[in-house]
Amino acid sequence: MKTFVTMGPGTNHDLVARRYLGFHGLGPEALTFVDRPEQGAERVLQGKADYFILCSVHADAPAITGRHFRSLFIVDTFISPSKPLAVVTRKDVAQPRSLGLLTPTLDYADTARWSEVIAEPDGSIVQIWQRLLAGEFDSALVYLEYAEQFPDKVVVDQTLGSPDDAWLVFGRERASNGGLIADKDSAVARCLKS
Repeated sequence: MKTFVTMGPGTNHDLVARRYLGFHGLGPEALTFVDRPEQGAERVLQGKADYFILCSVHADAPAITGRHFRSLFIVDTFISPSKPLAVVTRKDVAQPRSLGLLTPTLDYADTARWSEVIAEPDGSIVQIWQRLLAGEFDSALVYLEYAEQFPDKVVVDQTLGSPDDAWLVFGRERASNGGLIADKDSAVARCLKS
């Protein structure tokens, strides 16, 4: 059985990787997790996993692609929505001043209301949520499901919805033979045929 690694558990990477595996008829037993993208790349390079799934907007995606371009290749891509996002504020904060979020999500919301925006270059939304609960931020851009699960702890300032992200699948064997690899049934291809 082929094995996959992604960031998680409990992240968008977890959710979307499970969708991808299900699309290919694989179950969750084919999936393992790491905390950081470089760990996922190393697992594939060391033969401890066959494939690594990473969101293309993750801050480390360009570094992973560039650093390992001779030995770790993009072998597949796909588009998937993720978990809906929201900006939430702790209920014990009357005047929120600080907002914590991941750098790739910086432009998802209007941050003008907060005097201090703490954009973390790596980590996960799960970690941003944990730091919000620990009092490191007054507000945070996190999964909407947290507000639904913990209405006694946070209030929703803004519901953002879910972006349709492009996802990268890395492997050890190059997929391209020097030519273009594209889907003849993509949304663009279907539009061009009509």
